[in-house]
Amino acid sequence: MTELSEGDLRLQGPTVLRLLVGAHLRRLREACGISREDAGYAIRASHSKISRMELGRTSLKHNDVADLLTLYGVREAERSTVLALTERAGAGGWWRDYRDVVPDWQEAYLGLEQDAALIRTYEVQLVPQLLQTEDYARTLLTLGRNEPAEHVERQVAVRMRRRRILDPPANRKLWVVMDEAALRRRVGDAALMRAQLEHLRQVAELPHVTLQVLTFGAGGHVGNVGPVTMLRFAETALEDVVYLQRLTGAQYLTKGPDVLAYRDLLNRLVVLAEPATATPAVLRRISAEL
Repeated sequence: MTELSEGDLRLQGPTVLRLLVGAHLRRLREACGISREDAGYAIRASHSKISRMELGRTSLKHNDVADLLTLYGVREAERSTVLALTERAGAGGWWRDYRDVVPDWQEAYLGLEQDAALIRTYEVQLVPQLLQTEDYARTLLTLGRNEPAEHVERQVAVRMRRRRILDPPANRKLWVVMDEAALRRRVGDAALMRAQLEHLRQVAELPHVTLQVLTFGAGGHVGNVGPVTMLRFAETALEDVVYLQRLTGAQYLTKGPDVLAYRDLLNRLVVLAEPATATPAVLRRISAEL
């Protein structure tokens, strides 16, 4: 059985640590032949709580994890490592300071985004949030809404804070395919859009960013879906996660067939889109036509 190494995971954030500890607890339980119901009874909880713990969808309490490790007969050295990682998994991320504007369903994604080694995304109508300028984000967040200015500024601050994961030297890669419609859809005035397109051009020059445009010339294509983001992690114990955001919630897909379908979709879109080397020319052409 693969054991967790605290040293190997010292740079990981709380979300990935929670997922890793949860997955490790599941492997320990299954190796012992213990049901979720019996594991839940041992910590005075339901089998559904065990399921949430193993999927990394709830916080991990030290006493609960300690009792489970006792039930599973874990050796002292491994026990100490798992409990130490449990403590670190309980640490809050930077987004906790913005809980007034970050809904609960988005907190999990921000943690995954922070810890991902590779972020792949396909955007249809808008510039991806990680690549938005401050003015673009602010204008977008005020369209059709009647929110206090300070609330909007807090939301803009969250998006700008998220962008830091792309600052060099970055330990992750971003691979974006944008539909041409997302570049031509006017958000604000022409000056704002030109500044946004220039920002995209600069970001596209970063060695850890790949930006492709799916031009209108591609015609009908397989990407007849809304925005899609797939996150991959450095730890082989973690499967890819597909994130589908909606107006008032999000869906996280982790089952093999679902993930494979979206991975195939992203791979096909990469082939249909213009190569990344053509992106600067595409951006310049669209900017000149504004």
